[in-house]
Amino acid sequence: MKLGVLLAALAGFAGAAYLVVFVGFDSIWHAVAHIGWTGFGALCLLGLANFMLLGSAWYLIVPEHGARRLLTFFWARAVRDSAGDVLPFSQLGGMLIGARAATLRGLPLTVGLATMVVDVTLEMVSQICFIVGGLLILVVTLPLEGRQLDILEAATAAIVLGLLGAGGFVVAQRRGFDALERITARFLPKTAHYAGDIHRLVAQVHAQPRRMVASFVIHFCGWIAGAVITWLALRLMGRHVVFSDAVAIESLMCALRSAAVFVPGAIGVQEAGYAVLMPLFGMPADIGLALSLLRRAQQIADGAPILLAWQLAEGGFAARLRAERRARVQG
Repeated sequence: MKLGVLLAALAGFAGAAYLVVFVGFDSIWHAVAHIGWTGFGALCLLGLANFMLLGSAWYLIVPEHGARRLLTFFWARAVRDSAGDVLPFSQLGGMLIGARAATLRGLPLTVGLATMVVDVTLEMVSQICFIVGGLLILVVTLPLEGRQLDILEAATAAIVLGLLGAGGFVVAQRRGFDALERITARFLPKTAHYAGDIHRLVAQVHAQPRRMVASFVIHFCGWIAGAVITWLALRLMGRHVVFSDAVAIESLMCALRSAAVFVPGAIGVQEAGYAVLMPLFGMPADIGLALSLLRRAQQIADGAPILLAWQLAEGGFAARLRAERRARVQG
């Protein structure tokens, strides 16, 4: 598994490097430099605001608990997305790191894992709705021929896969934890209560449909916020696109990134996707590559300090554990 992820990352790097050389580094750099530090700072602030928005969606579905603090979920969501975007992990690895980050602020691990499963499902469903909206814009605004048809077919396939994945998550939440609880009770009796706790917590979340609907709406707004960042980045690069085009571009990129879920950071996939999509909306491929590099720079600028703070928190937690062990030994 690790070898496969490494090979996917290396292939992505090679593909991205080839695209930069093929399109031309000078034109890409000119487009990126056009936005200035003020514009880049605005993009970074929007990225941080989106962490808070998505963290609130997770917070809403968490059952009442002593450690249920909104700031905890802002933080955990920021760590989760930063790990998936900046570190050589897939999005799945980022999710587990996000749940771990929440435990450092006092949230029980079972609560973090159970609610994260539901949160990811709601996010997947809202993403599917967002992709469908982007496809409708594509169908209405562009003639469906040649490359447009290829992209439409690929995005439709991504929607079908997303629906199957979301359906699988729902079935697992409804029935899968029963089986997991029975298996752990038989083969790992000392850990069986963890599976039981997760099962009960998922049931508690599903018993709050209004909160789940509110979380879904916030997640959908989070995808729209991603389109806002794309729209602003293009405007800062001197490309006056209408917002509906930015929504279509971002939704189709979501479909591509979802298809490349096991490729760390969608390296290479994102660059190729933007380079192919931009000509459909009247912009050259170098603008697409510039946009991709700009989005990655924004993610690193937002994510690197967050991951550093997470590592410091992990170090503090490990130090406290060592101190407690020494105290018990001496006592």
